[in-house]
Amino acid sequence: MSLEFATIHFKSVRNRIREIDPDIDEQTLADTVEGLTNIHEIVQAIIRSALVDQALASGLKCRIADMQDRLNRLEDRVSKRRQIAKDVMVDLDLKTLTAPDFTASLRPGIQSLNVIDEDAVPNTYWSPGTPRLRRELLVHDLKMGEEIAGVALSDPQPFLTVRTR
Repeated sequence: MSLEFATIHFKSVRNRIREIDPDIDEQTLADTVEGLTNIHEIVQAIIRSALVDQALASGLKCRIADMQDRLNRLEDRVSKRRQIAKDVMVDLDLKTLTAPDFTASLRPGIQSLNVIDEDAVPNTYWSPGTPRLRRELLVHDLKMGEEIAGVALSDPQPFLTVRTR
């Protein structure tokens, strides 16, 4: 029986009993209607189903948290292992490593901005208003050979690329 039909049936039975006995008290009316309809069982089944879904959702949240922790550990391992491979390739001056299932290559890195002393950086490299370094301008001018107090370019670090087949 559908919920909509059961609701209509419940209301109809309740209204008919009230018409027959307008002086009936609420508890007797509720008990009588409950005995003549199955709406209570339907609503109870809906609530039980919601409780089951809530328990499943709680369990799934815990499982997702566990799996996220595992994902983080795997990503950390990937990073460390790639770093080890890169370090060995740099030490051996090995530019490319070819295997049947992948090719690993060392690529030259780019220089990045190192801020040594913000107070020493000239005002022309600060954005007006909220003080913020204009990093792109600093990098550009440093690459053009200008000497700027408080900043320097880092040595470019090679990075490892791996292509799978």
